[in-house]
Amino acid sequence: MTYAIIETGGKQLRVEPGRFYDVERLAVNENEKVTIDRVLFVENNGSISVGQPLVEGATVEATVLRHLRGRKIIVYKMRPKKKTRKKQGHRQELTRLMIDAIHLGGQAVTAAVAADQPMVETSAETEATVEPSAETIAEASEVAEAEAEA
Repeated sequence: MTYAIIETGGKQLRVEPGRFYDVERLAVNENEKVTIDRVLFVENNGSISVGQPLVEGATVEATVLRHLRGRKIIVYKMRPKKKTRKKQGHRQELTRLMIDAIHLGGQAVTAAVAADQPMVETSAETEATVEPSAETIAEASEVAEAEAEA
């Protein structure tokens, strides 16, 4: 399992290729690639790279899927015995990123599998259909009759 810990928008996130994450709003248009170079930690199938504070030569490539707004948060301030109340709402501006690949030292440590490509290639030779034999059908009918009588 390969993952990286990145810093964006003043927060640290654990990201994996092929997954999407909501981060603070980035000034990038939709469907554009973005490269995040503030990588704090990379784990690649047991080998660990820890930065002090950043990992040298590590980047994370991502695609901006869309811009959205988070859930509404109500901020209610009240001073007791003073008849002072203030109610405000807030919705955080977010950007949804799809993580494409994690690079370490200029080489792609791992890349996400494209959605249009199948995970396992299949061919007509491997997809053999199994037809039940006459004996199997006879046994199944005997079991069904025995259950019906009981």
